[in-house]
Amino acid sequence: MQKTILLVDDNAIQATVRQAILKRHEYTVITALNPSRALEQLRYGDFLTEIHLVITDHIMPGMTGSTFVRAVRDLHPQIPILVISGLEEAVAEYKDLNIEFRVKPLPPEQLLECVRNLAGPSDPASEPILSHPAPAVA
Repeated sequence: MQKTILLVDDNAIQATVRQAILKRHEYTVITALNPSRALEQLRYGDFLTEIHLVITDHIMPGMTGSTFVRAVRDLHPQIPILVISGLEEAVAEYKDLNIEFRVKPLPPEQLLECVRNLAGPSDPASEPILSHPAPAVA
């Protein structure tokens, strides 16, 4: 079964790179550059598929990652969430929110490992094997 990931990051370049990595491994990725819009879509069921994992940045305009995560938890208490931040100390803001926290830069192999652990493999029979390590995504 193909898994769907909601990727929330205001940095279009980072979002595009992460989306490409995940799509290459057969995940369906819905990208939102605005956390408020992503919440609105989650709240009103605008997605035509089940969301298996939310990946979010910590620092975004208009709403921090921790505020976004709290709002997601209010809507979907059990959905797995991966927070990626350049600020290691930001992990304290997510206490008791049941999330996975990773510090940038996050190499593609680590991103994929986190995604598989949280959402499960998308389609194990079709996952390509990386022939060489890709550069880390900032």
